[in-house]
Formats: sequence, C-alpha cells, structure tokens
Amino acid sequence: MAETRALAGRTAVITGSNSGIGLGIATELARAGADVVLNSFTDRPEDHDLAARLGAEHGVAARYLAADMSRPDDCRGLIERAGRCDILVNNAGIQHVAPIPDFPAAKWDAILAINLSSAFHTTAAALPLMRAAGWGRVVNIASAHGLTASPFKSAYVAAKHGLVGLTKVTALETAEEPITCNAVCPGYVLTPLVEAQIPDQMVVHGMDRDTVIREVMLTRQPSRQFATVEQLGGTVVFLCSPAADQITGTTISVDGGWTAL
Repeated sequence: MAETRALAGRTAVITGSNSGIGLGIATELARAGADVVLNSFTDRPEDHDLAARLGAEHGVAARYLAADMSRPDDCRGLIERAGRCDILVNNAGIQHVAPIPDFPAAKWDAILAINLSSAFHTTAAALPLMRAAGWGRVVNIASAHGLTASPFKSAYVAAKHGLVGLTKVTALETAEEPITCNAVCPGYVLTPLVEAQIPDQMVVHGMDRDTVIREVMLTRQPSRQFATVEQLGGTVVFLCSPAADQITGTTISVDGGWTAL
C-alpha cells in the first residue's frame, strides 16, 4: 500500500524514541511524511544509524539527538537543537514499583522529572516555534495510569495524572490558535521490553504463552490483547490530521477497555 504523505513538510520531535512506543510513533509519523527527530539519553553509533535507516526507509529527514530528559536544560536544548518542532510527542518515561513507605526518594524524583517535568520543559520551548510556524501539535503519551491507579506505582501514577493535567492547561492556553494538545493513554503495549518478560512469566506460572498473556499480564485489559506500537503511532498521526483540528485538551485511551471498568 502506498504511504500517504499528509505530514510532509512537518518536523516531529519524539522524546524517548530509540525503541518501543516512541520508535513506533516516530515510524508512523515518518510514514506519513514528517521529518523526525529521535531522542534518548544515550549517544551511540547505533542510535544515529537507527535514525538514518528510518529516514531512508520513508524518504524523510531523520536525526538522532541525545538529551537527558531528567535535566531541564537538556529538555529545552533538545527543542532548540531540533531547530523546528511542528509536532512534539512527549513520550520519555521510566517506572519503579514499590510500596509508598519503601519507595526510594531518588526514584520518585527521577520519575517525576522524566515522566512529567520533561514535558513541561519541551512544551515551553516548542510553543514559540509552533506559534511562529502558525501550526502545531503536542501529543503527550500518558497512560491508563493517568486516568486510574494501581498499588505500588505512586510516582508513575502521580506523574501520568499530572501529564493529563498539563495537557489540559496547554490546550486552554492555545485554544484560539491552530495548535492542539492531547494525551494518548495506552494500556499494556507489546514492546520488546514486554515481549522479553513473557518467557519468565510462563515459567513462574507454569502456563503457555497465550494463557500467561491473557490470565496474568492482561488481567486489567478487558480485550485480553496488547495494544501495538503501530496503533499508538496511528493514533498520534490522526491527532496531527485535519480531522482532529477541534480535538484538544482531551485523552484518547488505547487500552482495550481498561478505563471503562
């Protein structure tokens, strides 16, 4: 099938995008014709090679820019070095699981910095560029945990709820401009990291692959199916399309019915 090039001429910056969900989103944006800037905190030859391959495959300009999303100056500097940012996808995130009394303060600070504060800093740097260009899209990758909660994930749940709130404020501040801001809230997504966990779960529970996915890993996802990175990327592309011009300040759940419970 021929690729549609609806986003040709746009530049998208995707944080945390050298693997998993971020790379899936970057791939779908490139497929739609957008030039892309990939990002993570590493600066390896394979990171730059990944961008080169993505650009060549889809006929777009693609770069990799290293920046540590736990550092405010790096966050803002990423946007400045990109030079243009029509589409900003705030995807970078980390996780840690522990009861509140045992939750390490350093882990709390890191999760809030990377999962929430980074989006504030990149958005603050990107909005002037979008206003100068006369068009912009901010898409924050939140989570089902931005709308509901689970035990032992205090920092992650707090950060993702905060990201949904930041989404609403950004939308209100840009409501009279051709700029929108929305949050995508995935449930469990089949990424290489999740895929690698399946064999261990099969051994621990003495179940086959399909059973451990349905009965252990996806107990909170009523569809009993993982979301895919392609589906999340497609959702982001939709939010950048003219059909979504009046969609702003809201959340779109890609969670197999999790938040309908």
